[in-house]
Amino acid sequence: MRVIIFTWEFPPRIVGQLSHYVNKLAIDLVKKSVDTYVVTYHDSWVGYHQGADGVKAYRVSNPVKSQINIITWALNLNQEVERVAADIFYFVKREVDLIDVCDWHFTSAAVSLKRGLGIPFVFSIDSLEDHRSHGSSAPLSLSIKGLELLGVDEAERVLVKSEWMKQEVKRIYKTPLEKIDIVSPYSQAWIDEILIAYRKALGIFPNLAS
Repeated sequence: MRVIIFTWEFPPRIVGQLSHYVNKLAIDLVKKSVDTYVVTYHDSWVGYHQGADGVKAYRVSNPVKSQINIITWALNLNQEVERVAADIFYFVKREVDLIDVCDWHFTSAAVSLKRGLGIPFVFSIDSLEDHRSHGSSAPLSLSIKGLELLGVDEAERVLVKSEWMKQEVKRIYKTPLEKIDIVSPYSQAWIDEILIAYRKALGIFPNLAS
């Protein structure tokens, strides 16, 4: 299996817990013999780097330096994320199985790659805008919610970390429960559960022995 992970934070850029989560995910996928690429953002350290852990990371910067808000920042950055992912796709002779999009920032790039190149994706949710900005009807929050909705609608599977978040995704975005998988990073079998979710997204019957 070959997987590309989209994330807006990844070591050495650490904003919150997501950076540590994605780092662990990428390393554990490599240990399971998954060819793993991470496409992420950094304002100065750009380009390709493969660490001793086997994770292949591509860091891109935003082509537009002055931004109005995080929405314009993310949407301008999406073109770079999409470009690098397409470069990987053609470099490996179109043999990319799946994209794992961590949070809402790069859902539009994932949707474009799904529609243009036929690469399916899963949407891994760390938090939701309704919880970060409770009750907000500001245009910024509504735009972020629109990108979250795009992600849950277009993804083959939606991955969350708890039963509570599973119910919240259903409540807020009317996502069918059968489309949502709980993959708690605190579970001893969590990387196997991740791989099961990936196989579901690909229509492959889950098999832990493979």
